[in-house]
Amino acid sequence: MSESIDVVSSQQLGGLLQMTPAQIRKDLSYFGRFGKQGRGYDVRFLLHELQEILGLDREWRACLVGVGRLGRAIINYPGFYRENFRIVAAFDGDRAQVGSTIGEFNVQSMDELSDTVIDKKISIGIVAVPAQQAQNVIDVLIENNIKGILNYAPVAAKVPMNIVVRNIDPVLSLQSMTFYLRELE
Repeated sequence: MSESIDVVSSQQLGGLLQMTPAQIRKDLSYFGRFGKQGRGYDVRFLLHELQEILGLDREWRACLVGVGRLGRAIINYPGFYRENFRIVAAFDGDRAQVGSTIGEFNVQSMDELSDTVIDKKISIGIVAVPAQQAQNVIDVLIENNIKGILNYAPVAAKVPMNIVVRNIDPVLSLQSMTFYLRELE
């Protein structure tokens, strides 16, 4: 939406998000009253409220484990910073990587994770290691009081109920897409 728009309707939001206006109204009503019937939603107010609901009104500090090709791409991805996610440390179990510099980061040994998590107030771990190493890395993150894990490894991590894990598997996403593309042929 353009920053010059002060009010937006559920019809406009639905069009932008490929959802019905009724679904927009229903989803927003779950969190409270945001708009006025027949007038729409005040954009600034709605944006502020949604940022607060999603926890995006504060900075989230994260560490990256695994600085191979994928890890390097994650470190260099600028999108995290726009949304208040800050990668503040990078770790790797490969001694050949430890001490190297990637962007602004000096790659640290996994042995330094515990102190760094405390010192830098890290609450999110990003896992970009091969599948066979993922569960061990996730276990170490949990042992060090990391409560949120973004897992790029193609494994279903086993974690306690009080840990939030989001798995990102590009192959699974592509397979899902091809199912729907097949239907369009």
